[in-house]
This record gives sequence, structure tokens and C-alpha cells, in this order.
Amino acid sequence: MIKKIIIILLTIIICIGVFYHLNIRNIDVEITNEVLSVSGDNESDYVYETKDEISKIIENMTLHEKICQMIIVAPEILTNTQDSSTSGDSIKNALNEYPVSGLIYFANNLESQDQTKQMINATKQYAKDLSILPLFYSVDEEGGIVARCASKLGTTKFAPMYNYRNEGIETAYNNAKTIAEDISKLGFNLDFAPVADTWSNKENTVIGARAYSDEFSQTAELVASAVKGFNDGGVYCTLKHFPGHGETSGDSHHENVYIDKTVDELSANEYLAFQSGITAGADFIMMGHIIVKELDSLPASLSYKVINDELKEKLGYEGIVITDSLAMGAVSKSYDVDELAVMAVKAGNDILLMPSDLELAVNGIKKAIEEGEITEERINESVRKILEVKEKRLTIY
Repeated sequence: MIKKIIIILLTIIICIGVFYHLNIRNIDVEITNEVLSVSGDNESDYVYETKDEISKIIENMTLHEKICQMIIVAPEILTNTQDSSTSGDSIKNALNEYPVSGLIYFANNLESQDQTKQMINATKQYAKDLSILPLFYSVDEEGGIVARCASKLGTTKFAPMYNYRNEGIETAYNNAKTIAEDISKLGFNLDFAPVADTWSNKENTVIGARAYSDEFSQTAELVASAVKGFNDGGVYCTLKHFPGHGETSGDSHHENVYIDKTVDELSANEYLAFQSGITAGADFIMMGHIIVKELDSLPASLSYKVINDELKEKLGYEGIVITDSLAMGAVSKSYDVDELAVMAVKAGNDILLMPSDLELAVNGIKKAIEEGEITEERINESVRKILEVKEKRLTIY
């Protein structure tokens, strides 16, 4: 009798165990904070979702703040004033209203090293006081003829990078590292350099000796070393001007310019320096206002095909895509400010550089979102990229 009872109890225990084993895997478990869900038929299907700090920041941002995070402007555009060499109440008030991703400085903003340090440091303090995300403080400092700090502030002067083409990768690295260290000491954290274009068309004057070489493979080697130099020198750097401005004969500052090459030709030549720069760790790529006839009738900076199919898919780029200045004639003569801003976002740019009217640009993007032309998820994608890059060198939380 006792033996039968024991057998019955063991049978019940086994049945309960089997029932539990078969059903526990179908239970959805919701845990707050770190683990949000566990579900599935197999252990390999269990999904653990965590909210990272950047996701939390984005969730707490207003739509207006997210759109502003996608824009870099000159101080004059931010404040709508002519006071461009100091950082006073006009800057603080403007940042409170339009917490942009960053500022770009030109020769007219720079008077001396002390003045530049004070101007940028004051702006950094305003950002802290206002509890807004830290800014990119950017400048065009390529060396040679495009060198705001060297020409106005007495930092290290270099000949055009083309002049060093036969001195090898070590010189390319050292030049870039010196430039980065110089401007970093002044408060800048983003350089719109190096030029990744190859001076393949000797009639080209807008790039010319700004390029590292007139040979595609050599440009690729030197640009990769320059990227490492900029990074080691303490600043973010920017490959420009995708898909390559060295073959054009026109100047996109003033007019439409065209590339007649096939996509295969671009891949085998112009893309080499951008690919090597990406591999070397460039965090930004600047889109040129250049029309690739085989791909699109729109400039590359406004072309979904060029940005997504070529840069992101073909070259595997996952960093920040930034337009060249939206005040340049190649685009500003053809489109209104708000229309241009919307087109740039739809094309896949993460940051819009220098729209000529900040309010119009922001409101244009807002309207496009309200009307369903752009989704807020699309905005969130760019903001996440921007914050992931800022997190590398800046304190964002």
C-alpha cells in the first residue's frame, strides 16, 4: 500500500514538472528598467532589451530640440546679429531658443588666441547653465589656403597638403596631429578636414592643391594617415567632399557642378580615399553639392541614392553625414531655405551645415513631420548618431 502511494506521488511530481517545462517558455515576462521582455519558444529566442543612456536622452528631448541637434550654424546665424567675435547674452539667449548641435567659426569670428578661447569657453558655460547638450565647436582648418586659425591666430602654418604628397604617410599624420592639437587648445573639437578629393582634373580650381594628391591610391593612403592624426590630436575630423570634388571644373560655391564618370569609375577611383578614411575612423563625411549624372539629377548632398546607396550601403559608412554649407550657390539658388532643409533630411543627412535662416530651416522640418513627409523616427536615427559621436569625446550625461 505504501509502495503504491509513493508511486502515485512520484507520478504527480513528474507530471507537474513536465507541465511547468512545457509552459514556462511561453510566458512573457516584463521587468522594468533594465530587462524589458523575455519571450519565445526556445532559450535562444529570449530577447533582453535594455534602455541605454542615449535612448533615455532622446526620449526626454522635445521634437524642437531634436531638430536643432541636427543643425550647425555660424554664430551670426544663431543670434541674427553682427556681433560675431564674443559670446554674450545674445548667444546664451539664442541657444536657449535654438539648442543647435554646434557652431562653425570663420576668420571674422577670430581675433586672437585669448579672445577665441574666451569666446568658446563662455559658450560652453552657457550650454552647461542651460542644461543643453554640449556643442561641436568647428572650424575649417585644412592647412594651406584654408586655415582660419593659422591665418588669424598664429597657429602652425602649413603649405597646401598637395605639397607634402611625396613625403609619405608619416608627414600626413604629423601635419594633421599638429593641426588638431593647435585648434584643440583653442577650444575647437571638430575640424572640417581632411580633403579626401583627388586633384584629378588640373583645370579644377576649387580643390586644387587642397587635395593630398593627384593620384587616387596615394590620396587614399595619405588621407587615412591624416584621419588618424586628427583623431590622436584630439578632434573629430571630416572627410570631404563625397563623392569627390577633384574631377569637377565648376565651383559649387556659386553654381551647379557635375561628375560625368560612371559609378564603377567612381568606385575604382574617387571612393578609395573615402573608404580608407572610414576605415581609419573618420566620424564625419561631408556631402558635396555635386551632381553625379549617372545617379541623380540632384546634387549629392540632396540625393538619397548617393547618400544611402553609395556612401552607406556600398562603402558601409555608419557615422555622421553632414551637408556642405547650405548657403552655397549650388543649392541656395535653386531652393528656399525650408525646402532645402527638408530635402537634406529626406536624402539621409544627419546634420545640416549653415542653413541661411535657422528659424525657417527648423520650422520647415517641423512642418514636414506634421504633414507626414518625414517621420520622427527618421529624426531620432540622426540624433542617435550625433549623440553616439558626441559621447566619444564630450560629456553628454
